[in-house]
Amino acid sequence: MKISEPDRIRTLLLGLGDHVRQSVLNARHESDPCDLATISRESVADTIYGIDRISEDAITEWFTEHWPPTIPVELVMEGIDPQHPVTFPPKVPCEQTEAKIILDPIDGTRGIMYDKRAAWFLAGVAPQRGPATRLSEIEVAVMVELPTTKQWRADRFSAIRGRGFLSDSVNILTGEILSRSVRPSHAADVLHGFGYISRFFPAGKALTAAIEQQLWERLYPSAAGKEVIVFEDQYISTGGQFCELLSGHDRMIADIRPLVFKKLGIPSALCCHPYDVAAALVLEEAGVILESPDGSPMDGPLDTTSPISWVAYANPELAAHIRPVLCAVLKEMLEG
Repeated sequence: MKISEPDRIRTLLLGLGDHVRQSVLNARHESDPCDLATISRESVADTIYGIDRISEDAITEWFTEHWPPTIPVELVMEGIDPQHPVTFPPKVPCEQTEAKIILDPIDGTRGIMYDKRAAWFLAGVAPQRGPATRLSEIEVAVMVELPTTKQWRADRFSAIRGRGFLSDSVNILTGEILSRSVRPSHAADVLHGFGYISRFFPAGKALTAAIEQQLWERLYPSAAGKEVIVFEDQYISTGGQFCELLSGHDRMIADIRPLVFKKLGIPSALCCHPYDVAAALVLEEAGVILESPDGSPMDGPLDTTSPISWVAYANPELAAHIRPVLCAVLKEMLEG
């Protein structure tokens, strides 16, 4: 089953992302920064801050005013109880909806609430198959940048399965949409480029760093007295990481937090979830190789709680170069 009107859905979700961006910008001008960084509530999947509540309200408002009743959908995002699903038009039973939309209104909350680095609005749309709906079935995906106060430009990326990806930018001072062309790196290795394994928080950091050290040492054995030169840039946002891959800045990124936490016996929710990778289709349509760390396809249910591990290579040559070594290191250090 395919979703109807994918072009219209893509345009609508870009509009929703623009609305969320403006709501966040308005809130930063009108609110005390301390209020935006205040913990609003704790959920099974994550910590919800004041700035998150602003985006949640903006989404409800936008869907009520703009979503066409001819395309009934179910929403999946933080703050929605799966036992009490939210649909548009309201009160339409899930089994009567055409599609399921998984959203991350602000991916990168911790960076944007302190005005350190841009966050991202992420969305993916798949045909409705109830609880059986999977990430791999997403047919339309959108990424919209939520900029810091010093930025005048916000990037947008979107894709429809089988039709490549689109990119543009919005001048947030004037509203003008600007053409923008990006492409992932064509490099054959990571030397003198950016590549890393995510280690955002203290939990599991030592083991993750040891795994990465082994990866680089085996890929690039250093001569006596010489260093292996690989740079890293820990962008605390999956959407931000996706952008860096799309833009040709980063050549390889892996997020193996669920695997590391399992090895260490850490019951932590501070890992990637399906809504964090809702826009994975954009990378795939751009030619980025996005998969599970063992080389199998990355997949998972469309929910807010399942742990997701992933690795992305900017091109097939990089994947062939790094994958076998990464798989061997992970097997030895996480399964041994």
